[in-house]
Amino acid sequence: MKCKLLVAAISAASLNAYALDGQVITEQGVPVVGAKIKVSGSKQFIVSDDQGRFQIDDDANEVHVLAPGYSHQMVHLHDRDGAPLVVRLAASVIEQVDVIGLPIHTSVIESALPVSVLTGEELRNQQASTLGDTLDRQPGVNSNFHGNVASTPVIRGLSGPRVLITQNSLDVSDVSRVGPDHSVASEVSTAQQVEILRGPATLFYGSGAIGGVVNVVDQRVPTDPETRGEFMLSRETVNQQNLASFNATTGAQHFAFYADGFWREADDYKVPVAPEQEDEHEEDHDEEHADKHIVANSAEQSSGYTVGSSYLLDNGYVGIAVGRLDREYGIPGHSHGEPEAGDAAVVYADLEQNRYQLLSELTVDFAGLRAINTRAAYTDYSHAEIEGGDIGTVFSNQTTELRLDLLHQEWRHWKGGLNFHYKNSEVEAQGDEAFTPPSTTQTLAMAMMEERHFGDVLVQFGGRAERVTISADNALLPPLEVHGHEPESDEAHDDHAAEETRVFAVDQSFTPVSLSLGAVWDFAPGYNLGVSLSRAQRAPSASELLSFGPHIGTRTYEIGALFELHEDDGEPHFELAETDFELETSNNIDLTLRKHEGDFGFILNAFHNQIDDYYYQYFTGKFAEVGHDHGEDDHVGEGDHTDEEEAHEDELPVYIYTHADARLFGFEAQGIWKLSEQWRTTVFSDYVNAELKNGGYLPRTPPLRFGADLDFTGEQLSASLNWTHYAKQDNTAERETPTEGYDMFDATVTYRFPVGADELAFFLKVENLTNTEARVHTSFIKDVAPRPGRNFSFGVRGNF
Repeated sequence: MKCKLLVAAISAASLNAYALDGQVITEQGVPVVGAKIKVSGSKQFIVSDDQGRFQIDDDANEVHVLAPGYSHQMVHLHDRDGAPLVVRLAASVIEQVDVIGLPIHTSVIESALPVSVLTGEELRNQQASTLGDTLDRQPGVNSNFHGNVASTPVIRGLSGPRVLITQNSLDVSDVSRVGPDHSVASEVSTAQQVEILRGPATLFYGSGAIGGVVNVVDQRVPTDPETRGEFMLSRETVNQQNLASFNATTGAQHFAFYADGFWREADDYKVPVAPEQEDEHEEDHDEEHADKHIVANSAEQSSGYTVGSSYLLDNGYVGIAVGRLDREYGIPGHSHGEPEAGDAAVVYADLEQNRYQLLSELTVDFAGLRAINTRAAYTDYSHAEIEGGDIGTVFSNQTTELRLDLLHQEWRHWKGGLNFHYKNSEVEAQGDEAFTPPSTTQTLAMAMMEERHFGDVLVQFGGRAERVTISADNALLPPLEVHGHEPESDEAHDDHAAEETRVFAVDQSFTPVSLSLGAVWDFAPGYNLGVSLSRAQRAPSASELLSFGPHIGTRTYEIGALFELHEDDGEPHFELAETDFELETSNNIDLTLRKHEGDFGFILNAFHNQIDDYYYQYFTGKFAEVGHDHGEDDHVGEGDHTDEEEAHEDELPVYIYTHADARLFGFEAQGIWKLSEQWRTTVFSDYVNAELKNGGYLPRTPPLRFGADLDFTGEQLSASLNWTHYAKQDNTAERETPTEGYDMFDATVTYRFPVGADELAFFLKVENLTNTEARVHTSFIKDVAPRPGRNFSFGVRGNF
C-alpha cells in the first residue's frame, strides 16, 4: 500500500537554497519513517524518509511533528545554533490528529477547547447512514436518533440551532437545524475525517456554534497531485441496506483532480419489540405480531457525487468543487393514519442539494501577512415532504457564504490573524405544514485570534463581533382556535380566535459579541492541563422568532417568540410580543487534564455552562386543532403519550418560544491502556445535567453513559468488542416521560491482506449483539422508533 503520508503539497523548503537538516527518532534512537513535519503557520508539510530525515525552510520559527503511535512534538527554532535538528518522539496510545477546520494549528492534545477527531479505520468502523448515529459513541456527543434516517448530533445536551454542522468549515446549509425529521446534507462514507469541537466555538464559526461544531472534512478540493483513493462495498441485515462508495485523487504537475460518489439503499429496519410503546394488557400479544417488528417509513434511497480540481502553486493552491446530493427517506412517526392502509399513509422526504465550493490557501510574505486562506460556497438545497404521492410541504435554503483568513507574520512570538465572515441564507417553507414564513438571515462578522508560547504554557485568546439580521416580508399571525383540556372545555372547542390572518414585515437585527481565553500548560513530560473561558452570544434563529404552525417533526403546534398568548375574559388569543428580544449568552468554562505519553493515557474534561436568556419552548396548557389526523400519538408534545389525551387525536399541544436562564454542567472521561503490542482497552464515560435556573429540566437531555472497548490488532487481523451502558433518564421536562436504561454490545472483525502495493480489508460488524430494546431519550420519536435490533454488517474496503 502506498504510504498515505507522502508530501501533501510542494514544500517551500525545496525551493530554498538555505535549509535546516533534521531527523525524527524514537526515545530509543530508532528512526521514525513517514513522520509529518509541519511548519507552523502553513498548511503544507513534508515527510521524513526511511532514515527519519527531512529538510525544512531555514526561516521557520516553529515546527510540529506527528507520527502514528507517537506523541505530538512541537519544536521552537528561535534559538537554534545551526546544528542538525533532532526530534525525539515518545510513544502514545492517543491518536494525535490535527484539526483541519481551524485557521490556527490545533490538535487533539494541544487545544484549550476540547476537540475530538474521528478518522481512518475508526471512522469507517463507526460510520452510519446519518451523521448523528456515526458520532454517537464519541465522548460528549449523542444522537437525537430519528428512526435511522435523519439523526443529528447532540453535543453536551445542546442541538438544533446551537450546534453548527459544516462541510470543510462552511455551513452545510440544509434545514436540519429547524426540525429533527430533516436529514443532514452531508455524507460520511466519502469523508476523510470528522472533527468535533465541544463547547462554544463561536470565535471560529459564529454564533450558531454556541454549543459546538461538527466539521465533516473531505478532499473535494485536492491539495496535492498524488494518485490515491479508497472504496467500500457493504450490506446490512437489519434493513437490507446496500452501500457503495469511493473517493479518488490524482493529478500531474500543477493540477490535481478529485472525484467521489456513493449509493445507498435500505428498507424499513427491524426492532426487537413492537416499535410503539404498548400498555401492559397489550404486551401479551407481542409475539403474535412479531412480523410487525419494523419501524414503518424508515426506508431510504440516496446517492451523490463530487468532482473537484485545484491549481497547485509553489506557495499553496486554489481549487473549486461541485457536489450533488439526492436522498429519499421515510419520516417515521409522520404517517397520517395506519401504515397498513397502503401507500397513501406513507410520508417521505425527497431531498436535493447542489453545492459549489472554492477553497484556497496561500502562503505569502507581504504587508506583514504570512497566509491568506479563502473559503466560499453557494448551496441550493430543497426537500419536499410527500404524502400519498402528493407534495405537502417544500423546504428550501439558498446560502452564500465567504470566509477569509488573514494570518500575520509572527510578531514577538505571537501568531494569529483576522477572520472575515459573510453568510446569507434564504429559507422558505411552503405547504400545509409550513410552520415558518420565508425569511432571510444575513451575517457579517469579524474575528481576531492570537496565540503564543510562554515557556511550557500556550496562551490563546480571541474575540468576534457579528451583525445578524433576520427579515421576513410576510410573517403571519393566522387565526387559531386553542383550548384546554379542563372538564368544562372538553365538550366544545369554541374558544376565541382571530377573525383573519394578519400579515406583517419583520426586520430584526442583533449584534452578538464573543470573547475567548484559553491556556494549555505542559506541566510535566507527557501531561498537560487546559483551561478555556468563553463568553459567547447567539441571536435567536428565524424559526425561534417567527414560527406559527404545526411542526409535525416535534409533534407540537410551534409559536415563535415574536408572539404572546393573551386571555381576555377567559378567551385565549395571540398578539405580537411587545418585549425586546435578548441575545442568548453563554458563560462557559472548560477544564481538561491529559496524559498523552506511555502505554496508558487519558483525557478528562469538566465543564460548566451558564446560559442567560436561553431560548426554549414552554407548554401553554392549550391545544390546537390541526387539519387532519397525524396518528394516535401526534398530539403529544416532546414525543410523549399520555392516556389523558387519547381522546384528542386531531390536535397538537401549543408551545411558545421564550427565554430564561439555564445551567448545564458535566464531564467527559476517556482512558486508554496498551496491554501489549496487540491488545489495548479503552474506558469512557460522559454526563450532562441541563436545567432551568427557575426550576425544571431541559427536555431530551442525554443520560449518564459509560462503557469499555477491547481491541486486538494483528498483522492482518484486527477485532474489537464494545460495550456501552445508557443509564435511566428520569430528570425530565414537563410532559416528558422517563426513559429506561439499556446496554449495547457491538463487535467488529477485520481481515486485511495486500494486493500488490495496495490493500483490501474484509470486515464483519455486529451491532446490538444482544438484540436489546433501546429507546433513545434524546429522540423526539422514542416511543415509536427504538434503535435497530441485532444487525450484521459485512463488506470490503480497499485502498489504492
